Amino acid sequence: MIGIRIREKRIHSQIARELGVHRSTVKREVNAGSVEGRYRCKVAQQRADERRRRPKPCKIRPGTPLWEEVKTRLNDRQSPEQIAGRLRREFVGRADMDDMQVSHETIYQALYVQGAGALRHELTVEKALRSGRTSRRPRSKLPARTNRSWIGNATITARPAEADDRAVAGHWEGDLIIGGDLRSALITLFERTTRFCLISRIEVHDTTTVTDRLSQMAARLPTSLWRSLTWDQGVEMADHAQFSVASDCPVFFCDPHSPWQRPTNENGNGLIREFFPKGTDFTQVTDDAVAEAERLLNTRPRKILSFATPAETLNQLLTVAPTT
Repeated sequence: MIGIRIREKRIHSQIARELGVHRSTVKREVNAGSVEGRYRCKVAQQRADERRRRPKPCKIRPGTPLWEEVKTRLNDRQSPEQIAGRLRREFVGRADMDDMQVSHETIYQALYVQGAGALRHELTVEKALRSGRTSRRPRSKLPARTNRSWIGNATITARPAEADDRAVAGHWEGDLIIGGDLRSALITLFERTTRFCLISRIEVHDTTTVTDRLSQMAARLPTSLWRSLTWDQGVEMADHAQFSVASDCPVFFCDPHSPWQRPTNENGNGLIREFFPKGTDFTQVTDDAVAEAERLLNTRPRKILSFATPAETLNQLLTVAPTT
């Protein structure tokens, strides 16, 4: 097409309009396929084929700084997309920037294709990637719960409207991850704006234990960061008023069987399951192990935060806003 139009004495902008591209694209193609100042179609095609020749050497090669950086971050349970985004953020303006830039697709190739998955075999974590699910699970079709008189008017419809758009920090979502012994559990709290999480292990999940521990967890952060807490209708929160008095944070309850009303917490619990798979007996888990999982999640770059970490985002809020 380009060769024909050039012989017809068409200018680059006219050819570009016909092809639906920018005129500079046509100009680069003409320059790349020209010999002694004249565009040669066969030469242009030959040179294009040479540029596209596969396989090309992979950018992530054993022994390079990029290989070690990617391996370290995968061991910290970061996803390929998070790693790629974080590298772009951290290596801006450096002389070796080009050598440390990589797409998430290239990381996937290094994990599963290049060298029969050589990168995957060097990882210390059990799973190279987080998700093992191939399809979405349907919403619950169970009947609505009854006899939850302790909820009263504290339904999600009464939650402040500012919690919905995540513009104001301090609105949390919480839940329990029940252990394999059906008694022990993890209390998980995720802040909706920053995605910052708090995790605590308990050996029984009766309402007194849960609300007491929630009060202790809330005390770790300034009271200005506790504007509301959204929970499901689990009976472990029957004494939620006790927590509200201790923390000055009202509790609101989702509709029955509606986990999508706590999306941040549901997603976060899936991440926590990487550290503590389903069936884990939390009486056999140390508090140090729980604290390490919390640290790794709070220092993991998140795409929704432009690849900042929850801890960085929370710290920025605390340095800007006065605390009480």
